[in-house]
Amino acid sequence: MSRMDDILENVAIDAWADGFTRAPGQANAPHESDAELGELAQAPEQYLAITIDTVAEEIAAGLYRDPFTMGWVTVMATLSDLAAVGADPLGVVVSTSVPQESDAAFIDGVRRGMEEACRSVGTFILGGDVNATPEVSLTGCAIGTVPRSAARTRLGIRPGDAVFLTGPAGQGNALGLVRLAGLPDDLFPEERYRPSARLAEGRALRGHATASMDTSDGVLTTLDQLARLNGRGFVVGCDWPVLLARGALGVCERTGTPPWMMLAGPHGEFELAFIVPASAVEPFLNEAPGIGLNPIRLGTVTDGEGITLVVPPGRRVDIDMASVRNLLVTAGSDLARYLDELGKLGRSWGLE
Repeated sequence: MSRMDDILENVAIDAWADGFTRAPGQANAPHESDAELGELAQAPEQYLAITIDTVAEEIAAGLYRDPFTMGWVTVMATLSDLAAVGADPLGVVVSTSVPQESDAAFIDGVRRGMEEACRSVGTFILGGDVNATPEVSLTGCAIGTVPRSAARTRLGIRPGDAVFLTGPAGQGNALGLVRLAGLPDDLFPEERYRPSARLAEGRALRGHATASMDTSDGVLTTLDQLARLNGRGFVVGCDWPVLLARGALGVCERTGTPPWMMLAGPHGEFELAFIVPASAVEPFLNEAPGIGLNPIRLGTVTDGEGITLVVPPGRRVDIDMASVRNLLVTAGSDLARYLDELGKLGRSWGLE
């Protein structure tokens, strides 16, 4: 059994994927890329990049109450996968499934969220489908192209390489904590959660990053998936005021929540975690401001396995992300249990 099989979500994905015939021109195997990459016969120097994402669980769990947020995230989630592979978007196709009795204000809110998300990154809704269903379910399918020579997957990581983020993280988990723990909305208002797909940054990383993945499932889950795919490990420096967005850090300070939970929870944002070879780090950092990048260094790739956090003032803590990630399955819809078990795991590792 591979280390990928330790994660119940990976096993579930493979159970579906194993029944499908892979396209002969597909460049990536399952799990290896945020967007699927396929050959274009008419343009052999390009890959077609295509990806799909559905926003339903977040709505059912009450994380999103504003229809604008629902529409915004539906578009950004799928465009973020294009950013991770370094693609240029051609546009987005959407499928909206909402109850028959939904009023005009709700429909307009979702539509405006989708439209403004597209405008903010310079792309368009190309079309889609409309359905009447008992529950709200919104799906986006983003299509783009990327030069074959510049396409990035999640593979290609070596010991000594550096791992970076395109920007501070934790806002998704800050909103998740407020919602799931029933905390006052003003601790982290939903309208503050407007994560943007890092399409410009994804293009700027062409020729610099050897691998990348977006942080939509949380930073530590992202690193754990990269580690399992590549048979590597990560040492992550936890300089919380640098790594965490101001709003996320504020939630920790006001509630006594350990900062590591802002990286470990399953509801992230759309920053890119990316790898730069050890020999290229210095020239990359020198060039970064001129190509529109302000990277945050997370840590270093190791030849071991798993993730080690270096917690101020320098204590090293090995964490078991399989236990964290599998909580989503074992806790089911019991959100209180999820938070309780996550806290117990942290305390067992000495993280407070």
